[in-house]
Amino acid sequence: MKSSQSIPGRRVIVLDTSAFVAGFDSFSLNAEQVTVPKVEEEIRRKSMIKMRLEMAIESGKLKVKAPTEEFQVKAESFGNKVGDSSKLSETDKQLLALTLELKAAGYMPQLVTDDYSIQNVATKMGVDFLSLATLGIKRLLEWIKYCPACYKEYAASSKFKECQVCGTELKRKPKRQTKELKSR
Repeated sequence: MKSSQSIPGRRVIVLDTSAFVAGFDSFSLNAEQVTVPKVEEEIRRKSMIKMRLEMAIESGKLKVKAPTEEFQVKAESFGNKVGDSSKLSETDKQLLALTLELKAAGYMPQLVTDDYSIQNVATKMGVDFLSLATLGIKRLLEWIKYCPACYKEYAASSKFKECQVCGTELKRKPKRQTKELKSR
């Protein structure tokens, strides 16, 4: 993100695919904007959304940057802590990693996404988010896996898909409710 106008503490908008689908206009904001390569891949070719994305990139309004491996590992760790890792796509993980990397570099990233799992992990990371087409999450949720037959509980990061006691397929539920987030 280094450029002549990049200043630590400066706001940077990190855009998810859902932002473009909801009609986000990169030209409407005078702020640095960035996304990840996987977002480009998710947007279908020859669509109006793809054309807006390409225009923003070609004009220099939007930059595409891949996060480093170090921050991908850190973002995955945050996803594991709240139990949302299994619900995150590779695109989601890249977005969270890039957001964390920008925060570590001294920027104030704001993640624009309607994905509740991304919002949940971003909250755990201490990163602000904005949703466009949904209300967004109201509280941080930490998840656990459990057996609906015998009620044995497992850590959300557990690799088990079936209960080790009775063999029933595991489900997930919130571990505990935390206080509501500040209004956005």
